[in-house]
Order: sequence, then structure tokens, then C-alpha cells
Amino acid sequence: MIDNGMVYFAKTGDDLSEKICLNPKMANRHGFICGATGTGKTVTLKVLSESFSKMGVPVFLSDVKGDLSGFIMAGQDNENMQGRIKKFGLEEDFEYQKFPSTFYDIYGEQGIPLRTTVSEMGPLLLGQCLGLNATQADVLSVIFKIADDKNLLLYDTKDLKAMLTYVSENIGELELEYGHIAKATITTIIRAIVALEGEGADQFFGEPGIDITDFFSTGDNGYGMINILSSETLINKPKLYTAFMLYLMSEMFETLPEVGDAEKPKMVFFFDEAHLLFNSATPALLDKIAQVVKLIRSKGVGIYFVTQSPADIPNDVMAQLSNKIEHALRAYTPKEMKAVKTAAESFRENPAFDTAELLQSLGTGEAVVSMLDAKGIPGMAQHAYILPPESLMGTITDAARKDAILTNPLADKYSETIDSDSCYEFMQRRKAQIDEENQNAAEAAAKAKEEEKVAKEKAKEEERLAKEQAKAEEKAAREQAKAEEKAQKEAEKAAAAKGKAVKQGVKGVASTTSGSIGREIGKAVGGSVGGSFGKTLGGNIGASLGRNIIGTLFKL
Repeated sequence: MIDNGMVYFAKTGDDLSEKICLNPKMANRHGFICGATGTGKTVTLKVLSESFSKMGVPVFLSDVKGDLSGFIMAGQDNENMQGRIKKFGLEEDFEYQKFPSTFYDIYGEQGIPLRTTVSEMGPLLLGQCLGLNATQADVLSVIFKIADDKNLLLYDTKDLKAMLTYVSENIGELELEYGHIAKATITTIIRAIVALEGEGADQFFGEPGIDITDFFSTGDNGYGMINILSSETLINKPKLYTAFMLYLMSEMFETLPEVGDAEKPKMVFFFDEAHLLFNSATPALLDKIAQVVKLIRSKGVGIYFVTQSPADIPNDVMAQLSNKIEHALRAYTPKEMKAVKTAAESFRENPAFDTAELLQSLGTGEAVVSMLDAKGIPGMAQHAYILPPESLMGTITDAARKDAILTNPLADKYSETIDSDSCYEFMQRRKAQIDEENQNAAEAAAKAKEEEKVAKEKAKEEERLAKEQAKAEEKAAREQAKAEEKAQKEAEKAAAAKGKAVKQGVKGVASTTSGSIGREIGKAVGGSVGGSFGKTLGGNIGASLGRNIIGTLFKL
């Protein structure tokens, strides 16, 4: 509620006659809302959010249980509410009403999708969210530098992984300009990104990225917009939850102009289940959180951490939280007792009660509070009773949520994912080009090899044919020589045969002739000696002698 320009959220005193207010000028000095489960932290958060909204101050908060969606509906009157209204004397001031609200959801299921790009997150914050050590974080920064130098856009996680793969494949060339980059380090970074993708980072990183100026809008009635991040699923993904919340705070710090201590904050940021941010944070990340919390107040942003125990918040951060609302703390062990004592000592002592004892005996809806006054001085601890909220307590129906999402003008702006031409697409084209060049080279090499093979086979065939032709010619020559030799021999044989025949013919003639001559001579000699008998005998002897003489001559 609003009272004389102040955030009126509680009452104190035995008769609840004294109002407890937060000076809007001091709202950017940050604060916390702590308390055990079921002690009333959600009601306190709602009452503060409604009051800031009435002032025209936008609010951003995370809804981890789904029970903050009731902002979009007016509260329901019942006997319990009437009793509380009467108890606080709010009959004239209290009004059931709804508040302008926008639902967001990184997964796009319970609200308008929330995204940012890898480039917007930046290497420093991303490296811290990935849990990288100093060396790995330096390499990640070099990866971003290479991407910038080569005009490669990093929008989503597949862009970043493509860039890391490219660097890994070209380390030899890149190291000459950017220094040593170990492949093992790149592998570690990729593994961390894949782990973050398992929590939904592939949905968180992309386009269109959120424009934080959309958080600073107002409703038709001039009320500040209550921006609700649906975190029922996200809260189980602590790395991604931390990454987004820290990104959002950093983006506000880097984007918003300096305003100093204005009359009222430009935005109030409630970080529910804050222990998740601190429990998994590296020392470097804790330093970053402390730095952002310390400096962002000059931009007119108030940050309020909501958690079960103030011990969940590191000392460096707690030192920056000036407005304190502490609901009941339960202490059953020495460690818990020590935490209660520490929490009590953080308040300015009130002589009317023992703060440590009061913290353990507070009922639901009660708290010990300390607000900064107009001069920035912490107020004395007060036993406060938190006012009831004017909007609906509890959850809304799925139909009501869906209608609120679809009728929101930002739905058209962010609902559809845009996959722009960025590093991943460039690397895909580069790979396709390299594959095509390699394919062409392989085909050219295969063709050259085939041509070489054909040429070798042709040369071999020509050599074979030449050999066969030479062999054939050699064979033909041998056969021709053989034929000629045979013909020669046959000619010689024929000539010899012919000569023999001639010789034999001559011999025969001579023999016949010599025989006849010899016969006649023999006849003459035999006849003269022995008459007719001698003639016959002499003829035969003469013929024989004649032939023998001729035969001997032919042999010679």
C-alpha cells in the first residue's frame, strides 16, 4: 500500500497503531526477505511488489512455486481477509484489485520466452556461469575475440560450439596470432556448454533476445509492470537460473543511465531462492555478484534477496543490503542457534525485546524489520505484522494464465524463435565448401588415376602388341628362312637327284653299250677259238667284262 508517498507494508505496536514504511528514496539500497518455510515471505514479497507497482515502479521477480501468479486477479473477500483488514484498520484504504503483470518463462511453457544471445552474455559472465577456471576463462575470452575479428556472430550455443570446433581444428594457424590454445581446454569448455544445455541453455540462448526496456513498462492505470519469471522448472536447473538472474542484473547495470538517489527506484528486483545463486557460485562469480549489487544502486535499481536464512547470503553481499525483513527462524542445532544469533546482531538493537528470542517465536506473517530512514540511517529493529495483499493469494488457472500471455503485446515480439545466419551457419557452409572441394579434388585425383591407369594399360597393350608383332615378324622371318632353306635343300636334292639320274642314265647306256661291244668282241674271239660254242661263251664273257669296266669308270 502507499501512505504519504511511502511504501506502507506493515504495522507494529501492541495495538498495531504504528505504520512501518520503506522510504522509496532508500529502496535502491537493497535488502533481503528471510525466514523459514511457511513464515510469510511470499506475502511480504507480494505486499512490497504491489506497493511499488502503485508508485509506477516496475518489479521483476521469480515465481518458484507458482503462487505469485495471482497478481493478475483481484483478491477474494472472505471471513479471514475481513478479520485481517479490520485488525490492521484498513477498512477505508484496502481495495481488492489486480495488477498489470507479464509472465515470462525461459522454456516458453508458462510465459513469454526469455532469451539472450551468447554475445550479449559475454565471455566473462558466461565463463563464470560455466564454472570455468582462470585458464579456461581466458581461452573462452580468446574464442570471443577470434569470433569478433572474423565477424562471426555468436547467438546460440550451437554457434559457440561451432566456433570452438573451428578453433580446435585450426589451432596451428591461430596460435601465431592469439597464443597457445590447448585442445583439452576447448574440449572442457564444450563439455561445460553441453552440461548447461542439459538445463535448457539451448532455449535460453538465441533470438530474439530480451530488450530489458520492456521490463520498465506500466499498465493502463499507470501502475508499474510486475514482471514474473515462471521458475517452477527453472529452479531445478540452478546453473541456468543463476546465469539468467546474474545476466539480467548485469545487463541492467550496463544499460541503465546513472541516476543516483532518485525519489523512487526505476525498478525493484526480487531474487527468490537466492541460496541457489550463492551455493553453486565460484569465488569469481561471487565477486561479480557483490560488484553488481554494490554498483547497480546508482542506476536506480533495488535488489532484494529472498531466502530462508541470512546465512545463505555471503558477507560481501549482505553488507550491501540495508533494508531487512526477517521472518521466523527455526533453531534446533548449535549451528542454527549461531545463525539466529548472527541474524539478530545484524539489526540495530531494540531495548523492548531480545531480537534473537523474538526471531524464534515469530508467528506466520510476523517479522523483525529494519528500514533506512530518510538520511540512510538503519532504523531500530521492530516487531512487524505484515499487511495482507490486495491481489489474489495463490495460483491462477491455466486458462487465465494462457489468456494473459496471449493478450500481452510482447507475445508477438518474443514468441517465435529466430535462427539468424550466424557462426554455425557460416561454419556449415564452410564445411560444405571444404567437403565439395575435397570431393572435387578426390574426383579429380580419381579421374587422373583412372586416366593414368588407362594410359598405362594402353602403353602396356601397345607394348604387348609390338612384342607380338615383333614375335610374329620374327617367326615369319624364321619360317621364311626355314622355307627358303627347305626350298634350297629340296632344290639341291632335286639337282642331286637329277644329276644322279643323269649319271645313272649315262652309266646304263654305257653299260649297255659296253656290254654289247664286249659281247661282240667276245663272240669274235670265242668263235675263232671254239667255234659256235666258243662264240656264245666268248660273247657272254665279253659283255660282262665291258659292263664291269664301265662301272668302275663311273665310280671313279
